[in-house]
Amino acid sequence: MNMNPMALLALKSDFDKFKNNHPKFLQFAKAFSKAGIQEGTVMECKVITADGREFQTNIRVTADDLELLEKLKNLRQEM
Repeated sequence: MNMNPMALLALKSDFDKFKNNHPKFLQFAKAFSKAGIQEGTVMECKVITADGREFQTNIRVTADDLELLEKLKNLRQEM
């Protein structure tokens, strides 16, 4: 898979902005990843819109999900 180097730089810039805007989220992600996400772990997400509507879902982590997370982690280390 070839990626445009300029696209990677733009993505890194966007990720740096995200980190600056939401530092507690990355601390949260580090905490649960240290605990070890395993196959069968349930991840839950809840979104409350500005007008108060709520959306909630969850996923049970699969081996494929773990593989994708590892690839994303490795990609981040390359940036």
